[in-house]
Amino acid sequence: MNLLGAFRKRPSPEAAARARVAGIARRLGGFGPEVTLAVNEIACADPACPGTETVILVMVPGARSRACKVGKPLEAVTEQDVAAALEG
Repeated sequence: MNLLGAFRKRPSPEAAARARVAGIARRLGGFGPEVTLAVNEIACADPACPGTETVILVMVPGARSRACKVGKPLEAVTEQDVAAALEG
C-alpha cells in the first residue's frame, strides 16, 4: 500500500482551472516546454475593465513577456476565449 498517495492533496479547483487554461494556451499557441505560461485571475478596479478577468502571461526566453487578457473569471474561460486572447 502506498501511504504517500493517501496524504497527497488534490489540486484546488482554482489550480485545476489555471492548469486547464494554461494547457489550452500551450496547445493553441504551439508553445514548447521552454515557454513559461502563468495564468491568474485578477479583479480590475479600472472602470474600463470587466471587473474580474483572467490574464495569461506568456514568457518566451529572450523576448518581452506578453499578457493576454480574457474578460471573464478563470472558471468561465473557454477555448475560444483563449484563442481570441492569443490572437490579440
